[in-house]
Amino acid sequence: MPLTREEITRRAAKELRDGYIVNLGIGMPTLVANAVPDGMDVWLQSENGLLGIGPFPTEDAVDPDLINAGKQTVTARTGASYFSSADSFAMIRGGHVDLCILGAMQVSQEGDLANWMVPGKMVKGMGGAMDLVAGVKRVVVTMEHTAKGAAKIVRQCSLPLTGRRCVDMVITELCVLEMDRGLSRFVLKELAQGVTVDEVKSKTEAEIVVPATIGTI
Repeated sequence: MPLTREEITRRAAKELRDGYIVNLGIGMPTLVANAVPDGMDVWLQSENGLLGIGPFPTEDAVDPDLINAGKQTVTARTGASYFSSADSFAMIRGGHVDLCILGAMQVSQEGDLANWMVPGKMVKGMGGAMDLVAGVKRVVVTMEHTAKGAAKIVRQCSLPLTGRRCVDMVITELCVLEMDRGLSRFVLKELAQGVTVDEVKSKTEAEIVVPATIGTI
């Protein structure tokens, strides 16, 4: 069965490690805040100037002044800090963020990322994503495998690029793909329960490497 959005983000949360500073993109990636493993010390960072995002608030705990970069209300964990957007991007550009988890509209077989659209559309610009993919140590993409039947993991992106050869892992409702930098191709690492290799290949335009052993998400 294909994974739900919550299951995709729970799988993404398995890429977190103790002590990591992690940036979550707008949309599906923000759900990772609710999936941090118990006992793990992870610091979630937001471009608008917050380090130490906690889970989404319950209805009675909403603070309209406490928001993430996607303008969603959030909570702050003990020890959280607030700072300017300039300081936030200094952290990102200075290589101090260990991992970012982003959405995508297209990912190419070489790891190029397109996650913003042309002016006049719903997403009006790349926001901080262009800085993130250039400055963060590891980039994980969470997204649906296709859009209205069209492949999103493609040979070459047709949409404006956010960054070149920057994506390290893609997690969709069907599978987990991890980039092999030596091959410049994604390797099929895990399949959702009941999903076949043929199904993934039929919904993927890009060349991918299929190893002899594939795990289950």
